[in-house]
Amino acid sequence: MAQSPVNILIVDDIVHNITALEALLARPGVALLVAASGTAALDLLLKHEVALAILDVNMPGMNGFELASLMRGSPRTSHVPIIFLTATAQDASRTFQGYEAGAVDFLYKPFDPRILQSKVDIFVQLEQQKRQLAAQLDTTRQMLEANEMLMAVLSHDLRTPLSAVLTSAEFLTHTSTDNGITTVANRIRNSSMRMARMVDQLLNLARLQGGRLQLQPATVELSALCRTVLDEFATRGNGERIAFSHRGNSSGNWDADLMCQAMSNLVSNALHHGRKDGTITVEVDGDAEDRVLLRVANAGLIPPDVMPTLFKAFSASSIAGRQREGLGLGLHIVQQIVQMHGGAVTVQSDETNGTTFTLDLPRADNGRRAEFVRT
Repeated sequence: MAQSPVNILIVDDIVHNITALEALLARPGVALLVAASGTAALDLLLKHEVALAILDVNMPGMNGFELASLMRGSPRTSHVPIIFLTATAQDASRTFQGYEAGAVDFLYKPFDPRILQSKVDIFVQLEQQKRQLAAQLDTTRQMLEANEMLMAVLSHDLRTPLSAVLTSAEFLTHTSTDNGITTVANRIRNSSMRMARMVDQLLNLARLQGGRLQLQPATVELSALCRTVLDEFATRGNGERIAFSHRGNSSGNWDADLMCQAMSNLVSNALHHGRKDGTITVEVDGDAEDRVLLRVANAGLIPPDVMPTLFKAFSASSIAGRQREGLGLGLHIVQQIVQMHGGAVTVQSDETNGTTFTLDLPRADNGRRAEFVRT
């Protein structure tokens, strides 16, 4: 689709000056809007978006400085670049007045036509680039929306058969007396649960990348959330491997569901990649006045070559010789959730102390959340 022409506004009360500027600046892809007074120029600015305004300073009624001041005072035209033209003698104070009125340049007549053409070309190119970026942004937004819709449909359609498979596996596990059938049923149940987590992660990733995962903060106790998450792991037979401790005041203003997801991802990651006979320690540190720290540690080691891609989505790196069983989204989503709350996530890993993930969470909104939350 062909782009609409770039509009340039020319304001001058002398007809032959306008004619000369039209002859100088006319080119394909550029539309010249002409006004013989400040009032006529304001009328054109109400009807058209312009990339540049070329204003004569000395006009009867409303002069160029007054017109520029009105343009700068309106949100619709405050961004329009202005070039002043004047036939008066060169005067530093007058030049300063022009720049103070919002000009990007101030030219005295007679000026070199090539200079004005070059300056106009720059603003035309800037406007064209701005339009291209806007079009690319709109295309990207549409793709993200389509991606999110696709993930939502897939997750909805996949959950139904997954629920049936999981229910059947649970039924066989609890009713069958055949050890072989019970083993297979447990394998089906575990695989189904892992697939369900993958579906949830894909949906959340689509929402995160599309800026549509809306934060819903409320006053919560981080230690209480931790207990809830760890109780879920206990029901899966992993409770004996997890040690929980907390100190200080763990209350803050966070999205409880998202924080539970972040904790769950970290604990799952520790259980899978940590040493099988090692203990997972979860600690909530509320001693600081303005923030709460959450630490999840295990006896595993993250190789140095894995560190640079640890929080990247769909990272296929292996840790401790074991290939990822999931999509590599867990830690990426943890990082995104923490950043949405204005916090940071760090990791330390060595052979002596094992691996520790630390979430640094401000207790209250510190002004950075708006960068990540878009509805």
